[in-house]
Amino acid sequence: MTTPDLALLLEQAQRQVSRALDRTLGEVGASAEQWRVLERLADEEGRSIGELAQNLSMNPPTMTKLIDRMVAGGLVQRIVDAEDNRRVLVVITDAGLDLHKKLSAKASEFHADLAESFSARETAQLSKLLGHLVSLRR
Repeated sequence: MTTPDLALLLEQAQRQVSRALDRTLGEVGASAEQWRVLERLADEEGRSIGELAQNLSMNPPTMTKLIDRMVAGGLVQRIVDAEDNRRVLVVITDAGLDLHKKLSAKASEFHADLAESFSARETAQLSKLLGHLVSLRR
């Protein structure tokens, strides 16, 4: 019996779940990446692009392009940090907050449907294992 290619299985699962979440959130008019950014900004505290990139495991240039599109769409804006005028923060707009509410409802439905694919025990076990894997940060 051969050992399964764990990295390949994880990549396939991630792609499949991401595509499905993108389709679901696309019904409301946004991508999963945009929802994740709005989710981080929904507390109405500004964050730097670097901070967002790190929180969402994206490289900064990719995050910058995403933020540019979201600024153009009126979902977020860039402001100068009041405490350090050399620093630029990304903040959510009222339109971004409105979209966040709609996306969060859709995302909650998606996550509930996904969780139903497993028993409660399997969901807890999978969450624990994936959390452990993420914490390794190799």
